[in-house]
Amino acid sequence: MQLDDYRLLGRSGLRVSPLALGTMTFGVGEGSWGSSEDEAKAMIDMFIERGGNFIDTADFYGNMGGSEEWLGRLVKGRRNPLVISTKYSLTTQPGNPNAAGNHRKNMVLSVEDSLRRMQTDYIDLLYLHMWDFRTPVDEILRAFDDLVRAGKVLYIGLSDTPAWQASRMQAIAELRGWTQFCALQICYSLIERTVERELIPMAKEMGMGVSPWAPLGQGVLTGKYTRADLDLGAGSMGDISSRKAINAMTGKLTAKNLDVADVVVEVAKEIGCTAAQLAVAWTLQNPAVCSPVIGVRTPEQLEDNLGGLAVDISADQLARLNAVSAVPPVFPIDVLKSPAEGMMMGGVKVEERG
Repeated sequence: MQLDDYRLLGRSGLRVSPLALGTMTFGVGEGSWGSSEDEAKAMIDMFIERGGNFIDTADFYGNMGGSEEWLGRLVKGRRNPLVISTKYSLTTQPGNPNAAGNHRKNMVLSVEDSLRRMQTDYIDLLYLHMWDFRTPVDEILRAFDDLVRAGKVLYIGLSDTPAWQASRMQAIAELRGWTQFCALQICYSLIERTVERELIPMAKEMGMGVSPWAPLGQGVLTGKYTRADLDLGAGSMGDISSRKAINAMTGKLTAKNLDVADVVVEVAKEIGCTAAQLAVAWTLQNPAVCSPVIGVRTPEQLEDNLGGLAVDISADQLARLNAVSAVPPVFPIDVLKSPAEGMMMGGVKVEERG
């Protein structure tokens, strides 16, 4: 697979590259996990030159807007061929109750701010960033549809939303003739496979292309952490000075996840690729996955991650990766499979719907 082997995003005609360039490291200030603007430009240049067209940002990234501002400057004069996705929902004005959440006012004002920061007339793909458990779904859907009809947004998607709400919203949009979601952005990697229970099957059934974030398990799957790092503890919500601190805070640094990382490193050595490349390649094995978001800090990391498109994983190696990273079954999926499946079919083999 090459970066210019474009894919259709969900049940839409939008063509996107098989990897998306994440820009969460843009605009946060140089440090342990922030990119310099020169590094950001080099990464965008490389990505576009290789045929990549899918770039992901959010109004919250880069200290509430910095990522979008950088992106607007760095793609100026070459914006039209790109598919730029951004997100709304997270606060951009702490203390202002209407400058956060999924509601119409925040959506509309966030879009206007994003357009200004990115110096563009339209957003290719607008995601709801995180479910707020407060806004009625018809308000969200109609607001999305109004922005599409106004030409300010071309396509819409969901990020970090419960499966039952996402499927409900998609069905309502279809029945009412409103714009439907074509993308679902969720955390998915060898250390986060719980989304295979409901979210990924839902996306496949409802016509949403999956765009995983953190396919490297926020760096855990690269093999750079050891058991000594487990002593860091739970960390502090205010400490975002390093990826290690963030991973400790969010529970990514665990003994089980390091066991998974060990097998990733082992299999990568057998294949002759890096652990990061293998982690990216594994997400692409799932047919529901359209375009993983690679969140890199330097051009060197981007070069390495792009190599994941060329990794060939054998059936045996895939089985080993899946075994060490397996998650416990949950109801009702565990009940609906054997032996219940045999009781339903009465001993007759019937092809599953794809």
